Amino acid sequence: MSELEVEHECWGNPDSPKYEAYLAYERASLEARLVCPHWPAEYGGRDFDELSMAVLAEELAAVGMPRLTRGMGERLAGPAIVVHGTEEQKARLLPAIIRGEDRYCQGFSEPDAGSDLASLTTRGVIEGDEVVITGQKIWTSRAHLANKMFLLCRTDPDAPKHKGISFVVVPMRDNGITISEIVTMAGDNAFCQEYIDGARAPLSDVIGGLGGGWKAAMTTLGSERGAVAATQHLQYEQELTALVERARELGRLADPVVRQQLASAFCRVHVMKATGQRVLATLQDGQELGPEASLTKLVWSEYHRRLGEIAMDLQGMHALVRPEGDGYPVDRWQKAFLASRAETIFAGSSEVQRRIIAERVLGLPRETTAGATR
Repeated sequence: MSELEVEHECWGNPDSPKYEAYLAYERASLEARLVCPHWPAEYGGRDFDELSMAVLAEELAAVGMPRLTRGMGERLAGPAIVVHGTEEQKARLLPAIIRGEDRYCQGFSEPDAGSDLASLTTRGVIEGDEVVITGQKIWTSRAHLANKMFLLCRTDPDAPKHKGISFVVVPMRDNGITISEIVTMAGDNAFCQEYIDGARAPLSDVIGGLGGGWKAAMTTLGSERGAVAATQHLQYEQELTALVERARELGRLADPVVRQQLASAFCRVHVMKATGQRVLATLQDGQELGPEASLTKLVWSEYHRRLGEIAMDLQGMHALVRPEGDGYPVDRWQKAFLASRAETIFAGSSEVQRRIIAERVLGLPRETTAGATR
């Protein structure tokens, strides 16, 4: 199983056939301090640098074991807390993520503020020692499984667009937040939307101070790009190996078109690996990721969309038939085909990534609006 599959299928799910094995693996990982090992040692990590994390991921992949992760608390909230949090916030919030007591979701996107994140309208009003939050968030992954949300809200409506935003950790339960699950065309409920009506959070859970949310958010997004880029090729190597085996089962490995498609996928995975190694070298040199990070998102999301198409072509008519079962069940390759469409949109659409690369990496002229004189 991949890291995300372990996290989504087994955590807090006693009905999973893998639940007891998951608990044993969790205990062993915690004892070895291999949960969030890249975090500071004084808060429960092991001070692993990016290279050590990459080696750990590769060694676990070599024996077919996933690394036990703490979801968005580890990947997204934690880095912002480490960089922008106070010592008190770090000591209180980080160990709770490692122990699995707090499960986070990300409250950034809104119905009218997706790629243009700074256009968010969710409000945060200061009342005494609390922030009272009202607004709406959408495309929030696994919100129905989380007990905390780190969100962006506008706490100073008179400040410039990027200056009046705060990064707040908010309790999810019994706190004026209504969660509505969104069933995707892949048949799962990975996304949710939230209606926030007077949710309260203590000022002690504002990360980076009032009005400092944009910097914290950029740390979160930069961490997402870097952490993913260095090792993401591993899961795609495993998936491609499984697809080659599927082609063998179907007796189609001798088909020259199939061989060409699989060879193309193989090459693209290695491009992804090389791109990740470039990111890893940048981080090891102590440099921050710049707009070049958009390359990694574009490479992996466009690759996976294409792999889903290859898988459907490979299976032929079988691809049109869903497995038996209630709801909307799909098999592994149907899910890859359907879910990969969303991957080219979330965390910055491919169109946005191409524009960033064109303008900020290649130095091309800025894109003009429709109908404007060039």
